[in-house]
Amino acid sequence: MANNNTKVVPEAKAALNQMKYEIANELGLSNYQTADKGNLTARQNGYVGGYMTKKLVEMAEQQMSGK
Repeated sequence: MANNNTKVVPEAKAALNQMKYEIANELGLSNYQTADKGNLTARQNGYVGGYMTKKLVEMAEQQMSGK
């Protein structure tokens, strides 16, 4: 299977990174931007990705509902 990791909207990378750091900070990972992600547990990294996905879905639902 081919690897297809190309970004659909490359300009969104900075905003997504900012969102990731804000969510990590909310979860108590205040030094997430400079932390060695390999030293964090899978649970800690998973929480950040999970909350990012949850917030992105909420944003899409609001946009689709016209709010």
